This record gives sequence, C-alpha cells and structure tokens, in this order.
Amino acid sequence: QHSLFSAFSKFGPLYSVRAHRNAAVAGPGYYAIIKFYSARDASRAQRACNGQRLFQKSPLKVCVCTKQKGFQQQVLALNSNKCQELANHYLGFNGWSSRIITLQNISGFDGENEELGKTLQKRSVKYLCAVEVTLPNHGVHTRGVALGEADIENGEDPLEFVTATRRVQKLAVGKALSSAFQKILLVVLENGKVAVEYNSTREELTDSLTEEELKGLVQV
Repeated sequence: QHSLFSAFSKFGPLYSVRAHRNAAVAGPGYYAIIKFYSARDASRAQRACNGQRLFQKSPLKVCVCTKQKGFQQQVLALNSNKCQELANHYLGFNGWSSRIITLQNISGFDGENEELGKTLQKRSVKYLCAVEVTLPNHGVHTRGVALGEADIENGEDPLEFVTATRRVQKLAVGKALSSAFQKILLVVLENGKVAVEYNSTREELTDSLTEEELKGLVQV
C-alpha cells in the first residue's frame, strides 16, 4: 500500500488506498482500489500508469471505476480529517483557519425506566458546537453547527463520565467543522490554481445569526 500511495499520490491527493489478494480462481497476485478526491486526478493517473511497471516487474492494468452501487443518489459528506487534508493540500497550511464559536453542554437525563422494582436513570452526554472556518486569501467565511452525544452506562463512574465528555466534545467539534467545510467549493483549474466559491445551497438558518445570537440560541 505504501508503494501504491507513493506512485499515485503524485497525481493528486488520495482519499484512500486499499490492496487485496486476488480471489483463488484468479490466480496469485493482488488488486488495489485507489480513491482520489478529484475525478480529473484519477483520469490523469489512469492514463499515465496503465501498462507501466511502476514498482513491480509486470505492467499494471489501471482502470477508472465510475459505478458506485447504492450511492447513486446519495452524497456523503467528508469527515473533518479529510476536509482538513484537502484544505491543506489546495490552500496551504496558512491558507485557512478555524475557531470554535461556542461549545456548550446540553446534557440531561433521557428518562427513567422501572426494572426489578428499581428506578434506573440512563445518562446521556450532549454537546452542541458552532465552528467558523475562514479562508482569508479568498474572503470566505463559513459556519457549521453540530451535535455530539453518547450514552453513559454507569453515570456514577467519574472516569467514564470524563472520558465520554471528551469524546463527545471532540465529536461535536469534528462534525461542526465538517459542516462548515461543506459550504466551500474548491475549483481546481487546469493551470493548477485554485478558486474558491461559497456553496449557498448548503446554507442553514444559523448562518444569518450573529455570534451573540448563536450563543444565546445554543443556551436556550
């Protein structure tokens, strides 16, 4: 997988690289599934690498897969780590920044259940987060709001509570960051330059609020 990554990442950032053994009926060997963020990069890689000996004795057969079973009508959002990876590649580490506007605890008891004559309370940790992403060189600012939550089996255990709280906070921040990035369109031109547009189709009601209004809304 390392050799594949080194060979194909020259054509653009990779989403994932997976290598698998051939099925028994196909004979010894391996096949790999390499996913690019950009279809343009994938096409360039296919044209350049097909039939070549990149790091092995026999030539590679490289094809572009365009069929995705079950996802034709579904667009999946990138997680926050993938969003940051793309931003760093196309904009540079200093080409964007993010900050947390608010991260607030909105936890409470989910309810009470009667079991064996005892009242059991199942505790849930919930955090609501609002994040702003700024691209200073392009004058673009976007926001993302998201909820992170998790159940705690033993609400009386302080270690479990602290661990769950940290995990939920990280989850809320990551989801909010991903939401903010979904409103940014990166247009990669043929000369390698990158243009940035604001994706207004992803706008939310919270985008029109001031920071004070947003914090007040979260508190309510």
